[in-house]
Amino acid sequence: MTEVIDKTSEEIKVWIDNDEAYIIDVREDSETSIGCIPKTDLHIPLSRFEQSLIPREIGKKLVFVCAQGVRSFQTAQYLLDNELIADAYNLKDGIAGWLNSGFPIESK
Repeated sequence: MTEVIDKTSEEIKVWIDNDEAYIIDVREDSETSIGCIPKTDLHIPLSRFEQSLIPREIGKKLVFVCAQGVRSFQTAQYLLDNELIADAYNLKDGIAGWLNSGFPIESK
């Protein structure tokens, strides 16, 4: 069975800068008012999650994001367990960790 791989904000930032990441934000709409990671590709609130919107075989790393890294990990693991995606990465510590690392966010 494939497992979700936790990655630090620093690792994800490098992937974003090198155009290697496809960022999927699963926070609720109310949570995104503080902002999102620049170049977020897809926002699907977990309460309205639609697995058919998740891209497959796009040549980028699928990185799941939430506030603290818990819901995004669970979402990614669900998709892996059901063989809907082949690989998944989780932003460890979520947006909170991203901000604590001093990285920017942008308004939605």
